[in-house]
Amino acid sequence: MRAAADAGCRLVALPEMWPTSFTAGVDEDALAASERALDAVAQLSGELGLVVCGTAYGRTDGDRPTNRFHVFDGGALVGGYDKLQLFSPTAEHLTFRAGEALPAPVETSVGRLAPVVCYDLRFPLPLRPLRRAGAELCVCCAQWPASRASHLRALVLGRAVEGQWPLLAANRTGTSIVGRRRMELEFPGNSVIVSAGGEVLAEGAGAPGLVLAELDLEAARELRRQVPVLDDERRDL
Repeated sequence: MRAAADAGCRLVALPEMWPTSFTAGVDEDALAASERALDAVAQLSGELGLVVCGTAYGRTDGDRPTNRFHVFDGGALVGGYDKLQLFSPTAEHLTFRAGEALPAPVETSVGRLAPVVCYDLRFPLPLRPLRRAGAELCVCCAQWPASRASHLRALVLGRAVEGQWPLLAANRTGTSIVGRRRMELEFPGNSVIVSAGGEVLAEGAGAPGLVLAELDLEAARELRRQVPVLDDERRDL
């Protein structure tokens, strides 16, 4: 985050479950450690004047946490949502509780932001209301394995063009034993930043570190004026 601020960034996206990754189970120690990490990021967000997005455990009143998208702006938690679709191949549904509400746009100092968590990117219908509600850019935080790296890239490009908004997808690097089923997964570090017109502005190549690009929200607005998809949509059907 300090390196991003030094580079002039105003928005930082972290990978899905960045404090802990996906553990085989969740206990109070894991929840407390995750919350300490979130507090540290909130403090840095305020110190550095950054909008920061990522996901971590979210406490619930039951025995399973949610996979919660957090948005910090200037040190304050300003929005987020709980992941809707849980990835059954790695048994996410045995560790997490699924979210019960559609994501809403988050007002931030860099624009109205649409939050997306990894697997939710495959399901277009929950994203449509975000665009109708005026979200200007989309951020996806992911742990997407190397075996399906091409899927992530294709979906990011498609969702950017479909939503007519810039889209940032932060994906992790490295290898990890994931979840209850103890699957060993390799992660490609193919974070990607795409314009509203589907142009790849920056892309990771497998190494840890920052992937940087400048987003032009006014160009995205002009694109939406030229091609008024929402105005032409047949909502009567």
